Amino acid sequence: MRLIVFDLDGTLVDSRRDLADAANQLIVELGGRPLAEEAIGAMVGEGAALLVQRALAASGLEPRADALPRFLKIYDERLLDHTRVYDGIPEVVRIARRHARVAVLTNKPGRASERILAGLGIRELFDEIVVGDGPLPRKPDPAALVAMMERAGATGDRTLLVGDSAIDHETARRAAVRLCLATWGFGYAAFPPERLTGEEWIARDPWQLAAVIERFALSG
Repeated sequence: MRLIVFDLDGTLVDSRRDLADAANQLIVELGGRPLAEEAIGAMVGEGAALLVQRALAASGLEPRADALPRFLKIYDERLLDHTRVYDGIPEVVRIARRHARVAVLTNKPGRASERILAGLGIRELFDEIVVGDGPLPRKPDPAALVAMMERAGATGDRTLLVGDSAIDHETARRAAVRLCLATWGFGYAAFPPERLTGEEWIARDPWQLAAVIERFALSG
């Protein structure tokens, strides 16, 4: 059995503006100066708590216990204001489904993840969604991905992780699975190129990703 696992933010969907708007509303409420959308986008990938911590620090604000729940409430109210599926992604996921069990692995909380996927009309394309506030640790800890492989009956060489960030790269390395980096994602802008080993597949658009998936399906 093969398994293809997609990251959510920056890989399947462009959620940067809504995340940035929510973070900036929180910052302004707490008396700070808003940050550039690109700067906040580079903070995404390791869960909402770290995003809030980094955003407050970058705007010169002290950490506070009520910041995370307030951010989640703000974000919940603007979850789908501007978030969209990247062009071509639904077609690529359908291609993936011809060859493998297909899933999402994200550090985003479950309620937001499910609402985004359902609201954008792509939830039914995935066999499983594993989220950041579930029982298993978040990426780059490989435990959730390994559990998904076990459920699918997939080995490392028959598992492909598709993501856009250094977090996804590290998760794939720790889980010993194949990796494709999506360079269109906002996480890739902060990816340190010296971390590339040459063993990764690189996709500059979803159509290149479709070709990678076909190659993966024929390998091993």
